[in-house]
Amino acid sequence: MAIEMRKAGGPKPPGLRHRIMAGFIGNVVEWYDFALYGYLAGVIAPVFFPSDNPTAGLIATYGIFAAGFVMRPLGVAVFGWFGDRYGRARTMQISVTMMALPTLLLGLLPSYASAGMLAPVLLVLVRMIQGLSVGGASFRHLSPTSWKQRPTAGAASPAAGPMSGR
Repeated sequence: MAIEMRKAGGPKPPGLRHRIMAGFIGNVVEWYDFALYGYLAGVIAPVFFPSDNPTAGLIATYGIFAAGFVMRPLGVAVFGWFGDRYGRARTMQISVTMMALPTLLLGLLPSYASAGMLAPVLLVLVRMIQGLSVGGASFRHLSPTSWKQRPTAGAASPAAGPMSGR
């Protein structure tokens, strides 16, 4: 079919190099955002937690960082099922969007001074969505590309070990 498309003058299908590069760029963007939170925990803590105990605020900020990691195995399972059901291209689009949207929301969240305990609760929710999408990225990169049959949710299981800290 690809040969017929080229003869007809249609667009050339993306080659392996282009697919690898697209996956690489998507993965770098997702992990950059995920790591940025960890690097800036000292800046984030006083914004989202009371200032009377800065050490407790920093520990809570890292706890929220860990919540994102806890969501990764669930992301593998959810995106594994979604990829089997609706296709990996759509799964990749949703995973990248689910990483970008919480990043935007993170910048729009209210501070502890203006919203009280609602601020850290919203921060936890945003980080959990980001963790879910990083798990989805893991499924996307580990799922098979050359099977003649559609992959099953079992294709996501190799990622469950590393994503859960094993």
